[in-house]
Amino acid sequence: MSHKFPIRVYYEDTDMGGIVYYANYLKFIERARSDWVRHMGVDQVQMMEEDGVIFAVRRVEADFHAPAGFDDELVVVTKTVAVTGARLIVDQQVFRDDELLFSAQVTIVCIAETGQPARLPANIRLILH
Repeated sequence: MSHKFPIRVYYEDTDMGGIVYYANYLKFIERARSDWVRHMGVDQVQMMEEDGVIFAVRRVEADFHAPAGFDDELVVVTKTVAVTGARLIVDQQVFRDDELLFSAQVTIVCIAETGQPARLPANIRLILH
């Protein structure tokens, strides 16, 4: 199952050349992941308060395929690749219509309030499988 999240490119997202500044793709996929998690019914604030853990990005492997520009309508597609006791791996792709512009594989872990690695809560693992 995949999640789709629409993004409109604003002037502030672009560089002097009028194309999306490369680091903003990370912001786009972050927003999409947050919406994806919310869409699955996971309350990250509640997870922090009840389980004492938060999600943290451990690794991002990204490829830039084609540029996006001001006022483009984009869609971020998020798909689960793997869920283990300690990590979640997702593929995220940014499209303009059918054209792939950006792709990333993101590894997400949980960390405790102490900053130490923690297991993904069991209820979260069940939702993500």
